[in-house]
Amino acid sequence: MKSINSGISLRALGYLVALSEERHFGRAAKRCLISQPTLSAQVKKLEDLLDVQLVERSQRRVMLTDVGEQVVARARRVLGEVGEICALAESRHDPLAGVLRVGLIPTVGPYLLPFAAPGLRAELPALRLMLYEYQTHELLSRLEKGSIDMTIVALPIESDGLTVEPIFDEEFVAALPADHVLSLRKQLKVADLDDHQLLLLEDGHCLRDQALEFCSRIQVREPQDFRATSLETLRQMVAAGAGMTLLPALAIAASRPDSAIITRPFRAPRPYRTVAGVWRQTSARSYAMREICRVIRAAMRDATPGIRTV
Repeated sequence: MKSINSGISLRALGYLVALSEERHFGRAAKRCLISQPTLSAQVKKLEDLLDVQLVERSQRRVMLTDVGEQVVARARRVLGEVGEICALAESRHDPLAGVLRVGLIPTVGPYLLPFAAPGLRAELPALRLMLYEYQTHELLSRLEKGSIDMTIVALPIESDGLTVEPIFDEEFVAALPADHVLSLRKQLKVADLDDHQLLLLEDGHCLRDQALEFCSRIQVREPQDFRATSLETLRQMVAAGAGMTLLPALAIAASRPDSAIITRPFRAPRPYRTVAGVWRQTSARSYAMREICRVIRAAMRDATPGIRTV
């Protein structure tokens, strides 16, 4: 077989990986900031070089062949290692400079950033953060593939091969319609929720799982025709009198007061979640990510009731 090692370009491998994730030449080209004909030509050139078909093309959809899937899996590893080489070299000059891709879960990102962003800008001015928002399973997948450098998620997670640095504990509070019978109490017990309607996020959100675990000892009624996609949707449904929900402390602090909603803390032991920074153990940017955790931790001290730094 002809020698092909010297002919494979990292750029072409990146185009193939983008195509495998987008399953559409136009979207993959837009993501790679090139024209569709250029991307198509580069993928075809790679196929010719390897002398195998990597992509099944049709007018309706794009699919990878079996060997194409195997090539993509290896290409991700190659591109990840090259990225680590570049990051290592960059960190030798200034470990707190350059671009760092950070993913956050939707129930943390919008509420954490107003508190943390000023400190991050002030203390790490040369570090440019590219922020992404996905559910936990997608963030961990992207972390493994190397398309993001660090995630900020709620524990627990599967942590094989990962560094996990807890940043703060965040309590949950009950959010009730203002005229709800439980709003007359200053504090609640988990048993108080028994047989009340509880509104929750859709499957895939770790906050849903944590709420269900907290309420596992009682009977709560969850409407079968409703699943929220965001905490703001939950807030609106509570304000409309559709039921109660559990909200993390930061979501309360970062939201405008609403006279239609009453929040009540729980008696000890209070439900909470631990928010942590997570990155690959092999990452060359570990120092920068620990610094991000440090700055966020400092911003969270005395930020709002219901937060304990760890």
